[in-house]
Amino acid sequence: MATALPHPPRRIPLVGDVLGVSPQTPVQDSMRHAAELGPVFERKVFGRKIVFVHGAGLVAELSDEKRFAKHVTPAISNLRPLGGDGLFTAHNEEPNWRRAHEILAPAFSRDAMRRYHPTMLAITRELLDMWDRGGEVDVTDDMTKLTLETIGRTGFGYSFSSFERAEPHPFVAAMVRTLRHAQRTVIQPPVIGPLLNRKANRRNEADLAFLRSVVDEVVEARRDDTSTEDLLGLMLNTVQPGTGEALDEVNIRNQIITFLIAGHETTSGALSFALYYLARNPDVLARARSEVDKVWGEHPDPSYEEVAKLRYVRRVLDEALRLWPTAPAFARQAKVDTVVGGEYPMRAGHWALVLIPALHRDPVWGDDPEAFDPDRFAPERNRARPPHVYKPFGTGERACIGRQFALHEATLVLGMLLSRYELRGDPSYRLKVQELLTLKPEGFKLDVSLRDRATARVTASTSSPVTSGARDPSVR
Repeated sequence: MATALPHPPRRIPLVGDVLGVSPQTPVQDSMRHAAELGPVFERKVFGRKIVFVHGAGLVAELSDEKRFAKHVTPAISNLRPLGGDGLFTAHNEEPNWRRAHEILAPAFSRDAMRRYHPTMLAITRELLDMWDRGGEVDVTDDMTKLTLETIGRTGFGYSFSSFERAEPHPFVAAMVRTLRHAQRTVIQPPVIGPLLNRKANRRNEADLAFLRSVVDEVVEARRDDTSTEDLLGLMLNTVQPGTGEALDEVNIRNQIITFLIAGHETTSGALSFALYYLARNPDVLARARSEVDKVWGEHPDPSYEEVAKLRYVRRVLDEALRLWPTAPAFARQAKVDTVVGGEYPMRAGHWALVLIPALHRDPVWGDDPEAFDPDRFAPERNRARPPHVYKPFGTGERACIGRQFALHEATLVLGMLLSRYELRGDPSYRLKVQELLTLKPEGFKLDVSLRDRATARVTASTSSPVTSGARDPSVR
């Protein structure tokens, strides 16, 4: 965008807009600038310019697949040593992303989801066995264990034994360090930064080697299996329709790492934020629990079809993803010379970053977009909103392939937790959002105890819908 754009105050020559910037919270820093600078603005860091867009009309234009395509940003490029040409980190011109997308599409069909459902149910029960002890639980840690185990077993037939460990699996620890390393290096000064970070770079190489070794173990365990009923089976035993091309060994590793990381990080964050807002909004929690009790009954053992009947629980998830989309941005580059919003020229190849949390707070969402209100996603309100204002899974042909998998898993888990437990948050807890590749609540804990089922029966028969919408004063 060649037009002069607003930018944060106190820009420093050569260095750029670094004052007040934290390498730990780049998304939240950008959200604050978005509120001050308007629907499009720029930031410069060590000579690198990033254009941020969050106005609803501008994002709608950037979502036009005829004019724009996915762009791999510097932050995503920093993950290439980890994900290579996997679905998330591949450039558009690399053939393996489309090949993998077409090969793996059957893994997210309705029939495939039905096959995964019993495994999802069994893994959720493992979480319930832990929570049945009662007391304080670390929500984000436990949701991470749950979702890593789910993608490991359903996608690759591999268990991380997550619920048998006091600490997270070493894969998670190495992954977190690798993501932090990639995030730090985005804003490090050129030339000097790499020299100062030699020790960190060596540790990162060791972490990358460990992550690859885990994936190689996953593949080796399935080498002689000819099944095509999960992600790994499709990668090993099928080819791209039309071309007959298979995925090569390196790309299979890249795809597995991509799914293991993105396939559990995003869903664990969505569940954690949803549980945070349920604990902060007792009226919403009561209404969601009442729905579960009515639809599933006293002893829920829900089928695949019954999960979809939890429409209000799904709205809770949607609203949590609106306020804190766990994948907080996506970038779009112009395919041809064009003009956005009638005043911002973009040359072919130039790109802009869509800041999703700011888009999700656009005025189209109402007078108080910071308020948590699942009824924003009631059917009539969905129909009344313009398109392209809700983007937690990205946009276009490079949008998240696992969207329905994640939503089914998260709805199932929330329903089972609501059915079984009283959930009490610490009133003094103030939401702190951790930023890595994704967003998650940091330090969020709940006190859980088994419900009184007799009370639950009365609640299910007498409760009536309530209107939610309380603004959360604790978010900073």
